[in-house]
Amino acid sequence: MMDCRVVVEAAVPVYDVETEDEAIRIAISKTGEMLNPDLKYVEINMGSRTTPSGESLPPAFIAADEALVALELEMTVFNVEQEEHASRIARKEIGQRLENIPLKVLSVEVLEDDSANADGEGDEAADDEELIPEFDDLVEDR
Repeated sequence: MMDCRVVVEAAVPVYDVETEDEAIRIAISKTGEMLNPDLKYVEINMGSRTTPSGESLPPAFIAADEALVALELEMTVFNVEQEEHASRIARKEIGQRLENIPLKVLSVEVLEDDSANADGEGDEAADDEELIPEFDDLVEDR
C-alpha cells in the first residue's frame, strides 16, 4: 500500500467578470464552497497555461464578461495499490462535488512511506491496517 499526492486540473466557469484577477478570485471561492466541508483538505491553486510555443498565459480566459479559469486541485489519497487507483479516487471524490466542471488528472506523486524501516514494513504499518478499512471492504458494506 502507498499514499499518493494527486493534482487535478479543473476548468471553472465564472460569469459577470471584467478582469482576470476578479475571475480567479471568484473561481477559487466558488470551488472552495463546492468542496467544503467534505473535501476541505483539498488545496486549491491557480492553474498554469501556456501557448503552443511555450509562452506563459494567465489562468483565466475572459470573453463577453464570462471567464474560464484553470485551477489545480491537490489532494492526498491514502492506502492505494497503484498510482492509477489514486488518480481515479481523486477524480471521483472531486468530481462528485464539482458538478459539470471538466477535470483532468495532471500528476500523481507517490509519497515516501515513513513507517517502513530497513527490514520492510514496520510495526506502525500493521497498526494502521487495523484502524483503516480496506477500500474493497468499504464498498462491500454499502
